[in-house]
Amino acid sequence: MSRKKIKQGGKIEVAFHPRERELILQHTLASPELMRPLTRSTVVKGLHRVRYTLDDLEELLGYVAAEANHSKEKKVQKQLYALFDRLQRVMQSYDDGMWQEAF
Repeated sequence: MSRKKIKQGGKIEVAFHPRERELILQHTLASPELMRPLTRSTVVKGLHRVRYTLDDLEELLGYVAAEANHSKEKKVQKQLYALFDRLQRVMQSYDDGMWQEAF
């Protein structure tokens, strides 16, 4: 898989649909620092555009996965898993030189 190279600690733009944003804000226990870009975002052409480092995005993925794994609401669980899969693909499309390839 070819990844776009970025500087270590560089930020990438991640687009969230309004429902995805609400899922994160209402259903995860992510830290205020991690939520701040989402809470401050505005809708542009139907999407919330937020800038995260790959480390921040990985941390956010952990919160999304944890909530998806523990959600009692099947609809919310399904939406969180779909969001996790999409955000993971976004994150894996970049390389800041810190990837650890599995054997």
